[in-house]
Amino acid sequence: MQCTEGRAGRICVLRIEHGEDLLEALLQCIRDKEIHCGTIQVLGALLQGDLVAGPEEPVLPPVPHREKIDGGWDILGIGSISWGEDGPYLHLHSAMGRGSHAIAGCLRDQAKVYIVVEAIVTEIVGIQAVRCHDAVTGLHLPRFLPGNSP
Repeated sequence: MQCTEGRAGRICVLRIEHGEDLLEALLQCIRDKEIHCGTIQVLGALLQGDLVAGPEEPVLPPVPHREKIDGGWDILGIGSISWGEDGPYLHLHSAMGRGSHAIAGCLRDQAKVYIVVEAIVTEIVGIQAVRCHDAVTGLHLPRFLPGNSP
């Protein structure tokens, strides 16, 4: 286990409009505000989205089980912000529902907003979180470096 301590910094509140891509809008805010470590909360609805809902089989490294949603699904999600070699990294897990159907997973690639998604981005200062390749899982996992965040 790794454990480190920081404190709340800036808080950004976003209204992401119908037809916008939720993931790209969040990443744009993170880049513009240079938030290097933080959390995200989202609520609203998606018109379309791609997500990973667990592995195909519980082995390492995992092969992701992919799902698509389409047609207006409510969303409630929480995520983390860190940085990698290519810039900001957003890890957003969400539960989505439409009628009596529900699914949960990690949003990937695209997440087109239906009507509106509200998001709260909370910066965590005093922590330097980076994403690094993990040889065992094949994933980019968070690692905390000593010292303050940029």
